[in-house]
Amino acid sequence: MSGVTAILSIQSSVAYGHVGNSAVTFPLMRMGVEVWPVNTVHFSNHTGYETWRGPLLTAGDISEVVRGLDERGVLSRCDAVLSGYLGRADVAEAILAAVALVKTRNPAAIYCCDPVIGDVDRGTFVRAGIPELIRDRVVPAAQIITPNAYELEVLTGRKTSGLADVLSGAEAARARGPEVVLVTSVRLPRAADTIDMVLVTADGAWSVTTPALPQAFNGAGDLTAALFLVQLLASGDAPAALARTAGSVFGMLAATAAAGQRELQLVTAQDEIVHPSRAFNPVRLR
Repeated sequence: MSGVTAILSIQSSVAYGHVGNSAVTFPLMRMGVEVWPVNTVHFSNHTGYETWRGPLLTAGDISEVVRGLDERGVLSRCDAVLSGYLGRADVAEAILAAVALVKTRNPAAIYCCDPVIGDVDRGTFVRAGIPELIRDRVVPAAQIITPNAYELEVLTGRKTSGLADVLSGAEAARARGPEVVLVTSVRLPRAADTIDMVLVTADGAWSVTTPALPQAFNGAGDLTAALFLVQLLASGDAPAALARTAGSVFGMLAATAAAGQRELQLVTAQDEIVHPSRAFNPVRLR
């Protein structure tokens, strides 16, 4: 994508399915963006299944990989760091150190944090202490955060039962440091058959409404964060980035539902990433 050179993505990885780096690497490459994936875990599959296997990588493992990238002299080309599922508490410090290093090499680089904590259906599914660590250490270092509505509640201690609550919560999150807050999976009382994304920046607030699909998906939040980051970097236009992201994500989820799958159909529906079949217009809220 024009104007975006490379993304350093520090997230989980799975052998089967598409979450974390396994959900974002191919889509961003399909958009023409170079991706440097650094894995925080390498599991057999998403932890939403009955069982999973594989290692949680250490902060030292992550730091070594980032150090190797720095030794290649490529971090000056890094436009942004993207982080997701941590796995272990000490990984947060390794991510923050990586962000600091990238910004030393390229002062224009930004940090986008997808604060993976839980969701409405499952509650909190990360290890004890990680939500507080994300709230107090990681979120203040980020320029962009992309919590779902449940995660926004955890980060701010505010309920998100209505649009006014979501906007208030997003502003409370912005007060912690991030300039841009994208709240995903917002279900508003007005309609049970729709779902919203709400974007709040210093310049205003916007929402996009899409049809709600009758199932859950693995990796949808990971994909959303990555696509929004790159669209915003490429255009500098927040509401346009929101609209493009909504179109691509909805198209991918609709294709996945039509296939009767819960794992994103990244290969068979890859055209939805760059040429979504549906368009959704952002609505200015203020």
